[in-house]
Amino acid sequence: MFATSAILAAALVAPLLLLLRIFWPYFWKDVRLAANLLRVLLTFAARRRRKPAYLVLDRFLEQAARHADRPFVVFEGATYSYRDADRQSNRIANALRSRCALTQGRTAALFLGNEPAFLFAWLALAKLGCAAALLNCNIRSKSLLHCFGCCGAKVLIAAAELADAVGEIKTSLEREGVTVLVLTRECNTPGFVSFLGDVENASEAPVPRSLRSEVTFRSPAVYIYTSGTTGLPKAAVVNNTRLLAALAVLSSNGVTAEDSVYLNLPLYHTAGFFIGFIGSIEIGSTIILRRKFSASQFWDDCRRHNVTVVQYIGEILRYLCNSPKKDNDKDHKVRLAIGNGLRADVWKEFLNRFGDIEIREFYASTEGNIGFMNDTGKIGAIGRTNFLHKKLFPYALIKYDTEVDAPVRDSSGLCIEVGRGETGLLVSKITDIAPFEGYARNKEQTEKKKVCDVSKKGDVYFNSGDLMRIDEDNFIYFQDRVGDTFRWKGENVATTEVSDILTMMEFVEEANVYGVQVPGHEGKIGMAAITIKEDEEPDWESMFSHISSYLPAYAHPRFIRIQNSVEVTATFKQMKVKLVEAGFNPSMVCDPLFFLNDKAKTYIPMTEDIYNSIVSGTIKL
Repeated sequence: MFATSAILAAALVAPLLLLLRIFWPYFWKDVRLAANLLRVLLTFAARRRRKPAYLVLDRFLEQAARHADRPFVVFEGATYSYRDADRQSNRIANALRSRCALTQGRTAALFLGNEPAFLFAWLALAKLGCAAALLNCNIRSKSLLHCFGCCGAKVLIAAAELADAVGEIKTSLEREGVTVLVLTRECNTPGFVSFLGDVENASEAPVPRSLRSEVTFRSPAVYIYTSGTTGLPKAAVVNNTRLLAALAVLSSNGVTAEDSVYLNLPLYHTAGFFIGFIGSIEIGSTIILRRKFSASQFWDDCRRHNVTVVQYIGEILRYLCNSPKKDNDKDHKVRLAIGNGLRADVWKEFLNRFGDIEIREFYASTEGNIGFMNDTGKIGAIGRTNFLHKKLFPYALIKYDTEVDAPVRDSSGLCIEVGRGETGLLVSKITDIAPFEGYARNKEQTEKKKVCDVSKKGDVYFNSGDLMRIDEDNFIYFQDRVGDTFRWKGENVATTEVSDILTMMEFVEEANVYGVQVPGHEGKIGMAAITIKEDEEPDWESMFSHISSYLPAYAHPRFIRIQNSVEVTATFKQMKVKLVEAGFNPSMVCDPLFFLNDKAKTYIPMTEDIYNSIVSGTIKL
């Protein structure tokens, strides 16, 4: 009887599984994703209910108590355990109390590169109930002063090698009564404090919880600055609720305490801080910390430290693919790469060259309230939508007019959702579990990021500034930034699409596409700044043929500028502002400049005569 029942059950289940495989191939992955999301939310909710408030610091203290001797961070030959990190952060916290009476609710700015002191200093500030402003260690002068002024800090902790940069704004800091602490034993700049001696002589006794008793989930935890690709950076406010949620970023992707996480992204940026640092605290893993990314040292570091998880952003994986091939390219223990901004062609090449590494491409932004994760391995997608995710975090892809830089609305004044497969602006509803805290001391920019009356009167959504599309299988794809999409001949041109087409050419290393204004014409015309591969020569006739095959005429880059290197931010995002300002005027561009000649079906050198003919209207575009 039992055997018969088992046979009948198998006979019923087998066709069902076959139907699932054929018609719902991602069913089980969707179930796994939904279960994972529920687990993360339940853990988050349980922690939110704890009294006193349970913060990221509390999770670190749990790990330090349970796994005191486990390596926390490995850096340039030195290993620091969780106990070491706890004690060193106590010293820093106690030194801060003695030196500048830093108390809860205040903010201190960290002007440090990727080094253990960054991690210890942040933990110290958290123990004192203070927020940390994470300053980009590459900014200088007015930009540095602007960023420091955004957060309202009165204390600045700087690395020894950055003391001169702080010295450039010394007068302004003194005027505001700012205390500058330099992590060195001797500092020659008058007015700056040599803080390392204070730390070394401070007590490593635990910091009393009472010193942070007034910190709440709404209290700012860190200020992280936007990359400044289109102007001066803005300080995005990240409160303790958002930081607590960030604990799950690695654990939800299967990373465990047995993993070693390679962190070479800037700690002052969201990806390095949230994923590499905060994510590792949750699971108690080991951070292999490097000062900065190096394509030539990447895999040697991974082999030396038995790295199993790596992070990427922007063009990092492409840089690895462009490095010289070696016989041991697949000789490593890396099993997972997590990040964003990976182009489909690089994705394929990376896997072919470096082996069976699971890619977890995700979408998120520093100040945003929505995120997606691609856990299926679908090349090119940033995630997959599902009912539960959209129910918890409502969002929409809406029609957007790039000409007037505003959403398209219907006769009722509401936004219009795009159809399946169409490109639209991603907006996400601002709710209690998906808040938008805005930018510090910048109400105008905060309000600009809000879209009202999206699906009904009175609702408020966060404007991501990103154009997306969703395919028939519910995969979501990043298309472009709103500011990076330009309009020519009445058509929208996506810069990322054109860039991808250009880099298919054998001689093109990198391509940065943007729109430039032409006197007497509406919209902007396409232009590209490219770099040429070593030992390669441009073939302009082939380039013309190539773009004509792949792109409509309105999307053709009319001007090409050859650079030695494409200018990027510290997080490898391409810079466009200066390129747009220079335009296609030969007198303003010192690099080789070329013009697309339709009649000759090639690109020709740009001259003053051609420029003047375009401006006067003699040459029609």
